[in-house]
Amino acid sequence: MARGLVHIYCGDGKGKTTASIGLSLRAAGAGLRVLYVQFFKDGSSSEFRLLEQAGVTFLRPAKKFGFYRTLTPQQREEARAFYTEHFRTAAAMAGDFDLLVLDEAMSACRTGVVPEEEVLAFLQSRPERLEVVLTGRDPSQALFDAADYVTEMCKRKHPFDRGIPARRGIEF
Repeated sequence: MARGLVHIYCGDGKGKTTASIGLSLRAAGAGLRVLYVQFFKDGSSSEFRLLEQAGVTFLRPAKKFGFYRTLTPQQREEARAFYTEHFRTAAAMAGDFDLLVLDEAMSACRTGVVPEEEVLAFLQSRPERLEVVLTGRDPSQALFDAADYVTEMCKRKHPFDRGIPARRGIEF
């Protein structure tokens, strides 16, 4: 690829992570090197075994904090320090890859656990050939403006609203 582009998969609907995984498989199938980085997740979704078999490299959080809204101020500060370093590690590794996926990056920026200005600076200074995907809800205008693609998943109806929990192999 001569020039990498920036994708945002956002919205309140199902499919943001799934779309990034599909692109990761496509890229790996084409011989591209893929780095998949998660925020707020533990890497236990069913698809990750297959992605690893396809040669995708994962950077999973070594620590799980739970839902941000339930954290104490001290836990929030610990999460900020942890996830900021997690992002910096990914950014430092990114030059060795063709595709970088930052899963739940919008949530990380919106909650402040990763400084959005660092993400924006990285997008501006990334290697020219690096394709980047950011997923999550509610991108800021600055992230929206930095993207080349913005795809919004819109929830019209979801079984969770009727009390049906996520099912292994379908939602995770």
